[in-house]
Amino acid sequence: MFVRKKSNKSGKISVQVIDKVRGSYKVAKTIGSSSNPAEVEEFVSLGEEWIKNYKGLIDIPFNSEEQVAESVLESVENITVSGTELLLNKIFNDIGFNIIKDDIFKWLVYSRICFPASKLKTCDYLLTYHGLDFHVQDLYRYMDKLYNNYKEIVQLISFDHTKKILGGSINIVFYDCTTLYFEVDQEDDLRKTGFSKEGKHQNPQIVLGLLVGLDGYPLAYEIFEGNKFEGHTMIPVIETFRKKYNLPAPIVVADSGLLSKSNIKELLDNGYEFIFGARLKSSGTNQKSKVLALELENGESFSLDWEENLRMVVSYSEKRAKKDKINREKGLKKLEKQLNTGKLNKTHINNRGYNKYLKMEGEIKIALDMEKFEQDGQWDGLKGYITNTKLDKEQVIENYNNLWKIEKAFRITKNDIKVRPIYHYKQRRIEAHISIAFVAYKVYKELERQLNEKEANLSPQKAIEIAKGIYTVEIQLKSTGKKLRKTLFLNESQRKMAKMFGF
Repeated sequence: MFVRKKSNKSGKISVQVIDKVRGSYKVAKTIGSSSNPAEVEEFVSLGEEWIKNYKGLIDIPFNSEEQVAESVLESVENITVSGTELLLNKIFNDIGFNIIKDDIFKWLVYSRICFPASKLKTCDYLLTYHGLDFHVQDLYRYMDKLYNNYKEIVQLISFDHTKKILGGSINIVFYDCTTLYFEVDQEDDLRKTGFSKEGKHQNPQIVLGLLVGLDGYPLAYEIFEGNKFEGHTMIPVIETFRKKYNLPAPIVVADSGLLSKSNIKELLDNGYEFIFGARLKSSGTNQKSKVLALELENGESFSLDWEENLRMVVSYSEKRAKKDKINREKGLKKLEKQLNTGKLNKTHINNRGYNKYLKMEGEIKIALDMEKFEQDGQWDGLKGYITNTKLDKEQVIENYNNLWKIEKAFRITKNDIKVRPIYHYKQRRIEAHISIAFVAYKVYKELERQLNEKEANLSPQKAIEIAKGIYTVEIQLKSTGKKLRKTLFLNESQRKMAKMFGF
């Protein structure tokens, strides 16, 4: 590109900027014309300045479009995935986690949602897709900082937000626990072998207790040694939670795995109301007779006086009855197969699972106890709920049925957020890792709530997948060094999401 002085028939001299395009010379810009030599030289200076500042990127004829595009592409400095940050920033800030000013905290949470992996792979992900150059040791050091400074803060922020979206009060809570195993052999003070809900009984593990409100919104969590009996985890979590936030005793809902005389006594002594899933078949003879005498029809329920200060709500469902029958028959077929292959002996005769259908005949022969199998069929479809509340039986059943949402919380945490495998062995970093997963689940849950509120007809997973396709391009102008950024929305789904969440 250069400045040309061209003589006209009128005697004036035109000053033009000339550009070479595909072997031919084209006028890129006419600066001006004059017969005055001083003015002509001034136009020449203006032409040279024009070339310097704009480098042919303004007022180029339409047929130079390809050259403009090539010039733009050559000027690209960086391309990053920005959609997930734009989306999750909105949710993160709405909850109040932006009180914690450390960028590493935010990115550890976002990575746990969008690309759950080891800290080393997280560093690679953040550099490749977000242009963030963290060293793995930065993340490890931050885990220590999180444990020392923020573990309680993140739970307080989550509690305040959950309380707000639930109308300002926490009247009912749901508790459950799960196990998280480690792919190591050595036990320590925290990681111990115990009963594994994941079937990894030989692996050291920890027990994770989770307390949620209505609709599965997280309230609090605690971790315990891997050999801790799950029934002994509930009271410490609930009591700590209530005292920390100075709350009146809420109604506690838990499944039958947490039902024990000691838990009921402690709850009663501390003024709690509760609803537990019951083990009807383990009740006393008189109590079982009362239940079977009800002869309930599909969808019917009944409330029985049970023990002192307690009542039993019993419901019947044909759908549940079919499922119970199928499970009993599957268990029986499995036993038959093992009998036929000679894999069973007297050590297998116990009351665990479907082994209760086994009996010994004579000295060594093991056979199926079909009478016990048929007797168990009487309980198909029946479900019991033990409670000390004043709620009517329909409310008891409805509240207990919300427990599936805490099961969903564990499923999301394990499958989508991938809380394990855990690559840490120091207790403080294990606890920091769980804290990051807790915040990630809170953000995930709030994203789900806002999507439902906006009637978006999208799951959080789908929304995140759409956001992953939104990029930001950064260009540096060669002439001035000025940087320009542009976020690209390439399809209607991305544009709708940007409008929906205001980014």
